Amino acid sequence: MARTILVTGGGTGIGRAVARHFAAQGDKVFVTGRRPGPIEELAAETGANALVCDHTHPDDLLRLLDALPERVDVLVNNAGGNVVFDADGKADLASYARDFRANLEANLISAALTTRAVTDRLAEGGAVVHIGSIAADQGAGSYGAAKAGLATWNISLAGELGARSVTANVVAPGYIADTEFFRDKLTGERRGQLVAATATGRPGTPDDVVGAVAFLASPAARHITGQVLHVNGGAHTTR
Repeated sequence: MARTILVTGGGTGIGRAVARHFAAQGDKVFVTGRRPGPIEELAAETGANALVCDHTHPDDLLRLLDALPERVDVLVNNAGGNVVFDADGKADLASYARDFRANLEANLISAALTTRAVTDRLAEGGAVVHIGSIAADQGAGSYGAAKAGLATWNISLAGELGARSVTANVVAPGYIADTEFFRDKLTGERRGQLVAATATGRPGTPDDVVGAVAFLASPAARHITGQVLHVNGGAHTTR
């Protein structure tokens, strides 16, 4: 039976690949983004439903609920990114506070607000999957702090949703090529360092992350919740 999938921030990169995957499986996909162009292009390509939404704004989320069905089987909280790449470079305290808060809003609060907004619509046996980051364990300023907060908040979320047989997990990618994450600011030297840190000797791809998301959203993962699944080629290992 086709499921209803909500993918936030699905206009580009990992979110786009995730939305494509579920649409190809015959699921009914709703994909959001702040820019209409990329999500409308994806909708035309895949048949997904494109909805403009800034997930840091409660009013936007209330409007989103009006466009969503009463049942959501899988929520993929992908919206976010390191907003420092878009900052104006000012180093005064007020600018630092602004940029720090912006990363918390984009990567942690957006996921919390979205999940809260759709909680009552999550179907029994459903799944929530957040896109985290290797930065939560290796550090990256306010972005890493936000992703670490996401992973910790997810522990309590898993406890809240577990009684309804809804799972909640985090997929934490390492360096993933072919996305807009670095805003074309990644130097060749830095890229070489990121690849050299892996055991596999290559950058990750959006499809590598898709596989992990698809598994956690599948019946095979019904007893996996409150976890972080790392997809980084061994750049960060756990035990």
